[in-house]
Amino acid sequence: MTSEYDVIVIGAGAVGENVADRAVQGGMTTALVEAELVGGECSYWACMPSKALLRAGVVLRSAENVKGASAAVTGTVDAAAVFERRNSFTSDWNDQGQADWVSGAGIELMRGHAVFTGVKELAVTAADGTVTTLRARHAIVVSTGSTALLPDIPGLAEAAPWTSREATSAQSAPARLTVVGGGVVACEMATAYASLGSTVTLLSRGGLLANQEPFAGELVTASLRELGVDVRTGVSPTAVERGADGVVRTTLADGAVIEGDEILVATGRLPRTGDLGLEAIGLEANQWLTTDDTLLVLGADGEPLEGEWLYATGDVNHRALLTHQGKYQARAAGDVVAARATGTPLATGPWGRHAATADHAAVPQVTFTDPEVASVGLTAAAAEKAGFRIRVVDYEIGNVAGASVSRDGYQGTARMVVDEDRQVILGATFVGPEVSELLHSATVAVVGEVPLSRLWHAVPSYPTISEVWLRLLETYGRDASA
Repeated sequence: MTSEYDVIVIGAGAVGENVADRAVQGGMTTALVEAELVGGECSYWACMPSKALLRAGVVLRSAENVKGASAAVTGTVDAAAVFERRNSFTSDWNDQGQADWVSGAGIELMRGHAVFTGVKELAVTAADGTVTTLRARHAIVVSTGSTALLPDIPGLAEAAPWTSREATSAQSAPARLTVVGGGVVACEMATAYASLGSTVTLLSRGGLLANQEPFAGELVTASLRELGVDVRTGVSPTAVERGADGVVRTTLADGAVIEGDEILVATGRLPRTGDLGLEAIGLEANQWLTTDDTLLVLGADGEPLEGEWLYATGDVNHRALLTHQGKYQARAAGDVVAARATGTPLATGPWGRHAATADHAAVPQVTFTDPEVASVGLTAAAAEKAGFRIRVVDYEIGNVAGASVSRDGYQGTARMVVDEDRQVILGATFVGPEVSELLHSATVAVVGEVPLSRLWHAVPSYPTISEVWLRLLETYGRDASA
């Protein structure tokens, strides 16, 4: 069988769904190909289930830290209820609701595994072995995401380790959990499972959250230890073995052995491009798909493939491995494909409708540990490396009236990184309970390059934690308003 569409999207995760929807809105006939569940990683094994696992512990600790409410807290987190609530967010890993949305949006859903057979052509193999040839008149968009990296540690693969998928889809908390890694997934899942009653040991070869401002990792490390997590930095496993008794034994370089009932490996991601048949179109398998800002895939020569027909959005292009950023790219790519197909002029300059400019220096991210870490733009170190003349302004969030109302003994830190030559904010980081809700205001300031003199007139409501913006500006100096 052969079918032809204007646009074909490979991967029906949140990113692929958005590409397809945008293409349809642009008048394109569109097919969406998915080999697993419609909704993808974010819906079933990442964003939503992980945050559902974290939320109960955060709420409990918030109540414990407010006099009056703390007297009502008499128990611990009900782990079974947390897992049940998490299951509701994943619809018990049934994707019918999302498949119905795809159909309702005018997108043709095809279930099966897609392989490139030539330019603008795919072979899609369904579960029953049926093969359908799909041809695209204008574009194919790869939105296949990424998968967990398993480091080459002797015995690790044979020990049946957890990755983020197993950690977010487990139906009970192991008595003992060993976590390998120091990034977002490692820190979030260490927080979640410690809250759910597991004895957690976290092993990281460096400091935690190393890509963030240094104080972020320091505050999260202290918090994890308060939760009872055994955080060990500067260590790396040299061997892993799951014994006949089911116990996972992790050996460190100094000979120490950590015993756990499960081991979660969260040390990085790899592109899901190994089985797409990229060789048929002159690209290498198992590689990230590099793109320009219109999301066109670039070949080895740094130029788009002939005909400008292949796009990549989301994790697979390695620009910013975050669902919201992938969806941002999807909106741009869907609009680009439709515009090129209809001969509509493109706005591809910085911050244009058809360019994913924000990927470079305005990426917002929240790490849902307790405290949360919310950041956007450049860290101080990244700004200095990029050659900016900067000033760093820090303020203790707990000194803000709204923070003291929110939680007794509130602890947290805010930082803004200022470009001294242009008097605009290059980056901002907030670490503290519930600071994620501060992030979008920072994102607007960074993306809009709002001058500090104008920010002085953005008056925060009292008493809210947002007043930290005023305190940051005051710390910088009232002359910013001149």
